[in-house]
Amino acid sequence: MAETQESMALWAEQIFGPVSEPLSLVGRASVELEELAEAVLDRDREEIGREAADVVILLSRLMHEFDLTLDEEVNKKMAINRARKWVPAGDGTGAHIKEQ
Repeated sequence: MAETQESMALWAEQIFGPVSEPLSLVGRASVELEELAEAVLDRDREEIGREAADVVILLSRLMHEFDLTLDEEVNKKMAINRARKWVPAGDGTGAHIKEQ
């Protein structure tokens, strides 16, 4: 069975209870991002996968709380990103040029 945003959110609610403050999900995602950074520094592929998944699970639950769909929001944001002009930073990242 492939997990969905709905199945992950329902699992989390059964295990952890209802979300009393959505910002707590953001805080927990920050902790998981720090763990992901450590895994990347260690070049530990298995741990990178697990920690990235933890972040996605938390973001899925957050989106569910606001009746949003992560896939739909990513698609909308990519449409915006594709329409922007970008300046590469030289490290695989960059910034968009702010329009006047």
